[in-house]
Amino acid sequence: MNATTLTLPTDVELPDWLRECLISHACPVTGDCSDNPRSDASVVCDAFNFAYQLHEGQKRASGEPYIAHPIAVAGLLRDLGGSSAVIAAGFLHDVVEDTEVTVEELEERFGSEVSRLVEGVTKLSKFNFESKTERQAENFRRMFMAMAQDIRVIVVKLADRLHNMRTLEHLPDAKRRQIALETREIFAPLANRLGIGRFKWELEDLAFKYLEPEAYRDMQALVSEKRGDRESYLETTVEDVRQELTRSGIHCVELKGRPKHLYGIYQKMQRQQKEFHEIFDITAVRIIVNTIDECYRSLAVVHNLFRPIPGRFKDYIGLPKPNRYQSLHTVVIGHGGRPVEVQIRTVEMHHIAEYGIAAHWKYKETGKSTATRFSPDDEKLTWLRQLLDWQNDLKDAQEYLESVRTNLFDDDVYVFTPQGDVIPLAQRSTPVDFAYRIHTEVGNRCAGSKINGRMVPLDTVLRNGDIVEIITQKNAHPSLDWLNFVVTPGARNKIRQWYKRSNREENVQRGRDMLERELGKKGFEALLKSEQMQVTAVRCNYQTPEDLLAAVGYGEVTINHVLNRLRDATKALQPVAPVATTAQEEALLLNPPPQPPRPAPKTHDSPIQGVEGLLYHLAGCCTPIPGEPIIGVVTQGSRGISIHRQGCTNTDSVPGDRLIPVSWNAAETTSSRAQTYPVQIQLEVIDRVGVLKDILSRLSDYNINVRNAQVKTFPGQTAVINLGIDIRDHNQLERTFTQIRKMSDVVQLRRVNDAETG
Repeated sequence: MNATTLTLPTDVELPDWLRECLISHACPVTGDCSDNPRSDASVVCDAFNFAYQLHEGQKRASGEPYIAHPIAVAGLLRDLGGSSAVIAAGFLHDVVEDTEVTVEELEERFGSEVSRLVEGVTKLSKFNFESKTERQAENFRRMFMAMAQDIRVIVVKLADRLHNMRTLEHLPDAKRRQIALETREIFAPLANRLGIGRFKWELEDLAFKYLEPEAYRDMQALVSEKRGDRESYLETTVEDVRQELTRSGIHCVELKGRPKHLYGIYQKMQRQQKEFHEIFDITAVRIIVNTIDECYRSLAVVHNLFRPIPGRFKDYIGLPKPNRYQSLHTVVIGHGGRPVEVQIRTVEMHHIAEYGIAAHWKYKETGKSTATRFSPDDEKLTWLRQLLDWQNDLKDAQEYLESVRTNLFDDDVYVFTPQGDVIPLAQRSTPVDFAYRIHTEVGNRCAGSKINGRMVPLDTVLRNGDIVEIITQKNAHPSLDWLNFVVTPGARNKIRQWYKRSNREENVQRGRDMLERELGKKGFEALLKSEQMQVTAVRCNYQTPEDLLAAVGYGEVTINHVLNRLRDATKALQPVAPVATTAQEEALLLNPPPQPPRPAPKTHDSPIQGVEGLLYHLAGCCTPIPGEPIIGVVTQGSRGISIHRQGCTNTDSVPGDRLIPVSWNAAETTSSRAQTYPVQIQLEVIDRVGVLKDILSRLSDYNINVRNAQVKTFPGQTAVINLGIDIRDHNQLERTFTQIRKMSDVVQLRRVNDAETG
């Protein structure tokens, strides 16, 4: 590593810890810390010096030197107990994005651990959570993958976001609101899930300040107005509790009143529809002791001193929150009949409440911890493992985003198995959600359920503390009705997977028929058994060609995708004999009522080349659209030229002298015109409430006009939806089909004619 001369800048204020680090670890002669052995402190010093030199001359929006921001971020990470690599990443987190330094240079200078952290934070900084559904879902997927690789990446990012929020007033109003909204919706919930309470509260309050400034100022005034009276009341309460604990032989590490953050009070007022004076737990008394035994003994002392309010006791020691938070919470009637919230925890629990996932950085059980990567066995990050699993299973972006919101932002409900195991589930979960959480086969064989020993319907909403027992039967199977009430993405996805597997033979045959129509019968059976078909299946992420055909049959993969992969596989295996295919999406004949003849357009305005000056109409049997190969047929009546898709079966028996070559004008095939063409499509969908609305919403997102809609339902079976849509060209139809097929509720999608929809 190259030597770096120690610099004590005068243009920015250094915190005491950094100043001492720079001075004490510099060589007495050269002022160079890099010649010393690579101690933790030398890594931190060198990271600061390197960042200071790279950011020299750069200014923040406030006008202060840019290096002030990395210094603050590194300080926040140091307060969390971060290692030298984490603190160094705090200093360096912006250098790849804002300077000419590369990740490779960082790795050469600081090692792979620091460079990986900086690279991860740099990638997170590029994610845009305001974008469309698909892009937003992809950003979430990448963020969770980065977290799984090294959870410290998101901790560095949270420190970066917290300091940016502290200095947000220097940005334009629109930018402030955009960053504040992203903070409240994404980063504060992440801090909560990671258990970093000190970050979560401040991020929420700062976002509250910029998103709802009037409400924020009102809350500040209300809290400040009663502060003196509240502090006096708390002092009396705390002193009474202290005396009773001492009398009982319990040593308190800490005992004091704690104000709650503004946004938390405001949320409670909104949620409970109460005025400020009706919210009693504006502050809480916190008791910190040494052992769990002392926690419960302290609880007994408090309940003996003050009368507890029924239903307001929560034991988060016996049932920790998913973010590892542990504490005893109780609300008692204090002096003057005023309710007081009391929180009791050990020293270790308190640090976990403050630092969350970072707590093990300070409180290691076996010396230096190296377990920074996500482990599938780490129950503390079950929620992250679920999100990683679902991102592979849930192909629909909207559904994946819903699963993120459910799992990341909502509180859990805790229920028990008959054996006493605790199972956390999303709010409003049902016995079916519980069954699939236990095991897929338990869910698939679920025939009934008991809650607290009583038989209940499967759509019963579970509550905290319920003991849930699932009754299974060998011949039982999932019902499509379950999709109307299950709330966990895992349960919903497994029900759909079962349905698709249970119709496997039908789906395989449908996939065979679709592929055969594209490739032709000649040599088709041999192709299915060929090496290139096996390669195609693997490239489409399926183990066998039969699995691939089943996926085609139930719409999980498009026929065009398969044809493209088949073409690539054939070229790779037999370069001189590429597969020749016509990649048409659907091959079923269409028979809507024929459109009225169009008057002969001016030559330069005609969308069809080859019919200039003649009457023509688009054939109702195949309704061609721009971008599809077409052929003209001279009609025997007075309707001029009938335009068909090439390959239309109605043209097979037409004499050759009545066929004329035609094609779409280039302007029409590139969709430069606003003209649209009617197309009928039919969807087979899993019947649930709101499925039509979701499909119409997806079409609306892609500016597809829907002319008509018809829904047919069948008890206990899939529903059929017929839609008439306006399409500009074949490319738009392809894109539309691809997006609709991504929806998990869609089992099959095809083009049809009016006769089939009637």
